[in-house]
Amino acid sequence: MIYVTGGAGFIGSAVIWELNKNGITDIVVVDHLGESDKWKNLTPLKVEDYIDKFRFLEMLKNEKFYKTGNDAIVHMGACSTTTEKDASYLFENNFNYTKQIMEWQFKNTSWKVIYASSAATYGNDQNGFIDDINALHSLKPLNKYAYSKHLVDINNYHNKRFSRLVGLKFFNVFGPNEYHKGDMASFIYNAYHQILRKEYRIQLFSSTTNQLTLSRDFIYIKDVVKVILFFLENPDIDGLFNVGTGLSHTWEDIVLELSDLLNITSVVKNIPIPSNIDKQYQYYTKADLTNLRLAGYDKQFMSLSDSMKDYVTNYLQKNDKRLTIN
Repeated sequence: MIYVTGGAGFIGSAVIWELNKNGITDIVVVDHLGESDKWKNLTPLKVEDYIDKFRFLEMLKNEKFYKTGNDAIVHMGACSTTTEKDASYLFENNFNYTKQIMEWQFKNTSWKVIYASSAATYGNDQNGFIDDINALHSLKPLNKYAYSKHLVDINNYHNKRFSRLVGLKFFNVFGPNEYHKGDMASFIYNAYHQILRKEYRIQLFSSTTNQLTLSRDFIYIKDVVKVILFFLENPDIDGLFNVGTGLSHTWEDIVLELSDLLNITSVVKNIPIPSNIDKQYQYYTKADLTNLRLAGYDKQFMSLSDSMKDYVTNYLQKNDKRLTIN
């Protein structure tokens, strides 16, 4: 059985989609649905059960539960709002909850555990975004969300858990099933809808202090879930790995691609980023993929152009926008 936490969310539901594509349906969704529409991500997918995230922690304490087989946990559940102001909520949800799963796995079972870290932990890194566990203490996350994720990596490092689990530092992930995320959905998703509203004058942030242009490593969700499946299929491989394309693109690149796809002309205007978040903003990311390639992952990632074309034409422009199994 594979337990996917955050299974109704963006990456979690896409993991289930990828598992279903590979004929795997012995899946349990672990989530807390609340009042959001993310439950709709599950309707086209095949799973066996649903467990509330709080009940799941209680189940882990039951010996009969965790000695039932060679199972796995894909832990994607977290607060992904990078602008969240409530540090107590972030640390309880992102750090403490994750730590309990890691402590349980390390003490009680050989289950495979894969968890979501984040490229946000790098801050405005000057060392090439290298996923070196021995250099974790040199990183300087810029906001509360990033630090809540960073602390998980640090805790796993100090407790020598990376010999038994996989942490994945996701860069800027975009694609179908992110629709419930609102403002936290990808720039690609939000810019597409801005253009649909005929707002062709798209404002892009630049730094108030040094006029830096935003440039990020954008990776398509369909590539991300292939990486996750690779680690599920290779349970002897452990460690901390970047999950990006190894390329960096500006926000202007995104707007130009969208304009071409939609056959319209957009005007870009750079505006100063608000001073209250300027020093907490990550201006540049580019994944170093050395460790991922050394681990044996040899698939090529989709280009930005091809992945955006797939996203726009096969999802955003269609009534049924979610990942489905034919």
